[in-house]
Amino acid sequence: MASSPCSSGQTRRTRIVCISDTHNSTVKLPKGDVLIHAGDLTNQGSYSELSKAVQWLEKADFEAKIVIAGNHDITLDSGFYQEHGHNFHNKTPQDTAECLKLLTSSPTITYLCHGSTKIQLTNPKGPKTEFTVFGSPYSPRNGLWAFGYDDIAMDLGSLATQTSTAPGSQELATANLWTEIPLDTDILVTHTPPQGNCDVTLGCPYLKKRLSTVRPRLHVCGHVHPGRGAERVRWELKSVGHDGDEECHEANVEYWNDPNPDTRSAKLSLVDLTARGGNRALAFGLSAVSTADVAGGIPRDGQLLDPSVSCTPSSRQDSERRIPAGPTVSDGHCRGLGSGSGLGSGPATLDDVQHLTSKDPSRTGRRETCVVNCAIVATNWPHTGGRRYNKPIVVDLDLPVWVQSQDQVEPPPTSNRADNIP
Repeated sequence: MASSPCSSGQTRRTRIVCISDTHNSTVKLPKGDVLIHAGDLTNQGSYSELSKAVQWLEKADFEAKIVIAGNHDITLDSGFYQEHGHNFHNKTPQDTAECLKLLTSSPTITYLCHGSTKIQLTNPKGPKTEFTVFGSPYSPRNGLWAFGYDDIAMDLGSLATQTSTAPGSQELATANLWTEIPLDTDILVTHTPPQGNCDVTLGCPYLKKRLSTVRPRLHVCGHVHPGRGAERVRWELKSVGHDGDEECHEANVEYWNDPNPDTRSAKLSLVDLTARGGNRALAFGLSAVSTADVAGGIPRDGQLLDPSVSCTPSSRQDSERRIPAGPTVSDGHCRGLGSGSGLGSGPATLDDVQHLTSKDPSRTGRRETCVVNCAIVATNWPHTGGRRYNKPIVVDLDLPVWVQSQDQVEPPPTSNRADNIP
């Protein structure tokens, strides 16, 4: 019997454990369906460092494990290492091919280097969901580290480019670096954060521009250790480019308040983007809450909301305005929007139902993105007072369920019993 997977049109809660910037630490990982590591597995990318990190990840019990490199994983950027490796491993130069092979040959790790793939969770005991993921190790150049690009070469309105070679080299043609993120991406994994989201000063404005066009469900990043946290970004249409790409701007941003930040506690640092427990699920895709569940009237054009893709609060504001809903702390960020571990609370409103309308029907409804900076190491070098650590961030997210469709059915076997012979 031949069969092939297809989307069922339904969604199901999938637990994603997010980590980044572990820098040789092997922290205890909570249970989940998918593990994402957003780069900086090591301090300087030596074979022994990478080997230890890969062994730790391979032992972790997840159905899917997605890993990218970061600027500290220098041997995974062969072009950079060929030119600058002597500054790090002068006495013991590393074999970049062997270092890379640790990840690319792993039977349980999906290693992405500025590329995308589709993941299907097939374990009968799991959620049986699917998603497209794009992963990239690049970040704005800041010192002598790998996978760096210069801002001047990232000017998308100019012809300035660096010499182009294969991905993984320092000499990358960066004029269209982030425009290579596919529009159908569900989960985006980058080492750098986008400028202004889970960022302090190092985030990339060009990544932010592309993020506002692609609008994935989830964007997992790291790199900026003090930026650890989660933000729920609500988009509104800003413009349509000559190429037809739709650029949006932030209508508002909700900030996550870690319910269990104490590393000594076994309780999860959970970001719940589902409708469970009274939370409002991420506004993504066509909807399905009944009109009786929508405050303020019936949906526009009588459209219904998908029950598993519920809505966010009605808080449409002026362009680029962020809406504080919690106490402001010393870093200037507002915390505490929503209740419990969710980002958002309260009933869906009429405004929530009015999803973004796209010329491409498959992109209609990409109304919100959750950005998660999941840096494990909380301090920066020289780690005055010693290294401090954060917990992994656990994200519960509704993802599409795939089903097995039967392309052809084999006829029942013919009986060989004698009493069936005429």
